Amino acid sequence: MPASIHTGRRFTPPPRTYLRQAQPVARARGFTLIELMITVAVIAILAAIAVPSYFNYTLRSNRSAAESVMQEIASAQERYMVDSRQFAGSLSTLGYTVPNTVASSYSVAMVATAASVSGGTPPRYTITATPKGTQVRDTGCATLTLNGDGSKVASTGATNCWK
Repeated sequence: MPASIHTGRRFTPPPRTYLRQAQPVARARGFTLIELMITVAVIAILAAIAVPSYFNYTLRSNRSAAESVMQEIASAQERYMVDSRQFAGSLSTLGYTVPNTVASSYSVAMVATAASVSGGTPPRYTITATPKGTQVRDTGCATLTLNGDGSKVASTGATNCWK
């Protein structure tokens, strides 16, 4: 072991400065009431915008599904007409049932009219989708009608209901 040399001097620490050193102040953990209120206000504003948009989206989506089903029924009617020379009087005659996704929002009905005996009026049909359940909030279009001549009508008279 190496021997240390002792000079007789004492080790002296560096001189003390009596200026107070700034110590970091410990911040309390958690949220202040103001921060919490701002967060709640932002969430409320976002919800006020998002919820009505979501409801409108679901109404349009359900309406679009009903329109699609109505057009499928119209296609089936035309095929039935080619084979039978008359329109089917009911959906069951066509062998068609309304899917559950549409049946929960709309009541779909069909009425067929035979040709007149004198030949004055041709056979025709009308397919109607009446909203039910939460879909009744769709006051812009309400009941949708598809006629055999291809005309598409909403009971409110709105022209932008059919896509």
